[in-house]
Amino acid sequence: MINPKDHIYSILEKIFDPEIPVLTIIDLGIVRDVIIIDEQTIEIVITPTYSGCPAMDVISFEIKLALLESGYKNIKVTYTLSPAWTTDWMSESGKRKLLEYGIAPPKKNSSRVNKMLFEEETNVSCPQCNSSNTNQLSEFGSTACKSLYKCNDCNEVFDYFKCH
Repeated sequence: MINPKDHIYSILEKIFDPEIPVLTIIDLGIVRDVIIIDEQTIEIVITPTYSGCPAMDVISFEIKLALLESGYKNIKVTYTLSPAWTTDWMSESGKRKLLEYGIAPPKKNSSRVNKMLFEEETNVSCPQCNSSNTNQLSEFGSTACKSLYKCNDCNEVFDYFKCH
């Protein structure tokens, strides 16, 4: 028999981020805890990638819908901002999915990012040709969690998932 918590995680593994549809909420590492109160009542604790992230309402709705469809009756989704989300929480599989999708994955872990908080990332490789001859066009890309870059070799413009 499957562990109830494992069953819930298997449901959550099928919920995709609405802004980056190749990543699940498990890939992103935003699911912080699953609390089983009783057979029908559960609480899912999630951390947004950014405070005020507009995708969190959609993600919360998708979590509730998926769990309702799986027979759970009482679902509470709780947001927590502490500790703050970090790209360290992303799965290696998620980072590979980003690259295959054409988004450069985060390069550093958060312990090395603190000293570079407001500096441009360096040596961001192009997801199309793998060249590190790139430059940042804008601090913000298609979403707040990404920067916009251009490859100077293949001339492709691409998003880089910022470290934090």
